[in-house]
Amino acid sequence: MTSTPRLLLPLLEAAQAQKEITHNEALALLDHFVQPVIEAVPSAAPPASPVDGTSYIVGTSATGDWSGYDDHLAMRINAAWVFLAPFDGLTVWLKFYAKTVSYSAGSWVIGSVNASHFKVDGIQVLGAQQSAIAAPTGGSTTDTEARTAISAILSALEAHGLIAT
Repeated sequence: MTSTPRLLLPLLEAAQAQKEITHNEALALLDHFVQPVIEAVPSAAPPASPVDGTSYIVGTSATGDWSGYDDHLAMRINAAWVFLAPFDGLTVWLKFYAKTVSYSAGSWVIGSVNASHFKVDGIQVLGAQQSAIAAPTGGSTTDTEARTAISAILSALEAHGLIAT
């Protein structure tokens, strides 16, 4: 094996000359792959004046230096492009929008978080969606104002996905 299986980091070989080159390349790749930050939403064309140390997601139908690397992470290292094929679970930070971008089932998903629950200071504030709640009907005394308010609350809970529709 000449590289690691997932991030494709170069491995040192026994009796290898100039091991520092391989080691430095691995460090440069780690600098981009660990907690990656991308500059903008996926784009098919590389930036006109790329800066070393920046990373991008290559869009579909890529052109120029990015041709053939659709959906890959493109990192500018030593005035050259280095690419990483995405894998399920790869998550990067989208600097322009301050959102996460995750690779799942063959595509990049921007700003979506999948979780079973959400906690603030150790207290669960959101959980799984609950069953639908019927709007108020019937009764011997009808309070139109209360029914309107309750219906508005139920609509808001449905719109936010907290209860089923």
